[in-house]
Amino acid sequence: MALDKRNHSNRVPVFEGNKETEETPQVQRPSRPPMKVGITHGDTNGVGYEIILKAFADAPMFDLCTPVIYGSFKLALAHVKALDMKVQFNVVASANEALPGKLNLVDCVPGDVPLEWGKVSAEAGHAAYVALERATEDLNAGQIEALVTAPICKESMKLSGFKYVGHTEYLASVSADGQNEPLMILQNEMMRVALATVHEPLQQVAGQLSQEKIETRLRALYQSLRRDFLLSSPRIAVLALNPHSGDGGTLGAEEQEIISPAIQTLVDEGIPCFGPYSADGFFGAAMYTHFDGILAMYHDQGLIPLKALGMDSGVNVTAGLSFVRTSPDHGTAFDIAGQGKADAASMRSAIYAAMDIKRNREADDEAKQNPLPKLYHERREDSERSRHTLPQEKAE
Repeated sequence: MALDKRNHSNRVPVFEGNKETEETPQVQRPSRPPMKVGITHGDTNGVGYEIILKAFADAPMFDLCTPVIYGSFKLALAHVKALDMKVQFNVVASANEALPGKLNLVDCVPGDVPLEWGKVSAEAGHAAYVALERATEDLNAGQIEALVTAPICKESMKLSGFKYVGHTEYLASVSADGQNEPLMILQNEMMRVALATVHEPLQQVAGQLSQEKIETRLRALYQSLRRDFLLSSPRIAVLALNPHSGDGGTLGAEEQEIISPAIQTLVDEGIPCFGPYSADGFFGAAMYTHFDGILAMYHDQGLIPLKALGMDSGVNVTAGLSFVRTSPDHGTAFDIAGQGKADAASMRSAIYAAMDIKRNREADDEAKQNPLPKLYHERREDSERSRHTLPQEKAE
């Protein structure tokens, strides 16, 4: 299952007699300036600046977007010097002044913040928060079109007085769709994994699950797959909580009492959900290739296999917000901070994903304008369907 195809061909077949040829249609589309993407610098003692600078070391990136970094000019220069890179910043007072083809930087962090590679500190946490706050203000004001966040250290953020668990919870509080609960989706080239519970300690996961929560998460995942990724009829796999899917209740009752009823409710609504699947067999047998999205019950259940199979290209997408937000799927990497060893592939993928999702939402909104009235009632197949096997047309 290909998740991201960037080289779409505009060539269409033309038949001349019995001979098939190809012709490129001359379609005139209005030109659009590069998308203005806001990027927060994250924890300043981590690899945030390094992966941002490396991502834009490739000149073609400026043809795709106009970057607007939210951070500190002094700290940015310190990173440039330490990493021995040649970078020129265009320091601006606001995103409205950002210029295409330039590495724009909104210098929004007041005072002198000490640079201490790999250290947890309240100063670094505060610098990360200030940049995030300014970026979301500009995002809601329409000065930037999408947001990409470099990694933060939750411990540093807490020391600075930040009252949220992480990015996701804060962004939900400032989103215009504040009534919608955000959904964390991690994706790479092989799969998309959403989480029923996010950062709860493992011993609390079972108590946090309910049929209502799983139904809510599944609806949010389905809507994101349709709108953010433009999949017309996405298939969703649901993972079990307990080993062997509870083994008929002998290893846990959550599958029978919570997860399976939630799946059936969504099926009755016309949403193609399947499971619950035992996680080890699901990933071990590469069953993820048969689905467009996966709902895992807890953080490590879904993210360990995703990162093991594609760590470098992983992207964190926050669905359910009024704006587009993505981030690399790795942390601050304190152990290699300041050493020039950080890989920018995930940051680059996060920027690509932000632009893709923004354009997909615009295309979806445009397609749904002035809909034709329904002239008939749609009918769904009411026959009993197995929830524990792959769809027959997909099975190998």
